[in-house]
Amino acid sequence: MHQRWADVTFLHWRVDPAQVAPLLPVGTTPDEFDGSSWVGLIPFRMVGAGVSRGPSVPWLGTFAETNVRLYAVDRTGRRGVVFRSLDASRLAVVLGARAAFGLPYCWAGMRVQRVGDAVDYTIDYTTARRWPGGRGRASHIRIRPKPTVVRDDPLAHFLTARWGLHTRWAGRSLFVPNEHEMWPLQRATLLHLTDDLVAAAGLPGVTAREPDSVLFSAGVRTVFGAAQSAAWR
Repeated sequence: MHQRWADVTFLHWRVDPAQVAPLLPVGTTPDEFDGSSWVGLIPFRMVGAGVSRGPSVPWLGTFAETNVRLYAVDRTGRRGVVFRSLDASRLAVVLGARAAFGLPYCWAGMRVQRVGDAVDYTIDYTTARRWPGGRGRASHIRIRPKPTVVRDDPLAHFLTARWGLHTRWAGRSLFVPNEHEMWPLQRATLLHLTDDLVAAAGLPGVTAREPDSVLFSAGVRTVFGAAQSAAWR
């Protein structure tokens, strides 16, 4: 698949690796930075998604999404994202992704709203889950990107430069590789946060405290490859 991720906000919190380990697929362990695991709450706009080398899918390929993710490394050293939930505003996408890949997609009412000019602006992300996983669970995030460009930041690189995902489907552990350019990152100020999604993903209490990292990116285009079976089951 190919797609563009646009207007992406990365909110991250430190978490104890022991708390994260039971939430990961078989054959993976927490990927750590500075002695901590990290949980991310990531809202963005999916733009122009398409299959293989074909064209982008009209309407269906563009939608809002919010995911809750962890970071893991497998026994061969492949580092990747582990999605605990992915809320999306297209029901057909949710049904297809759950059936084909076993990813924990949920259907949600969502909105991404940008207010201001090209230099000084805020972005609001609202998510209200419909199905499955607890109707009424919600998230509201408001950020203001700063003009400061992030360069040579090992933590920012660790949290965003991920070249695949780990998942468990039909009794098998899988790794799905992807390719994208390096994220153009900016610092951002978190203006508002209310969130139920991280707690619903198995990490209660995390979003009650300030995030340890707040980043923003205008976006990148990415291509996902075919799923690869792990050597273990």
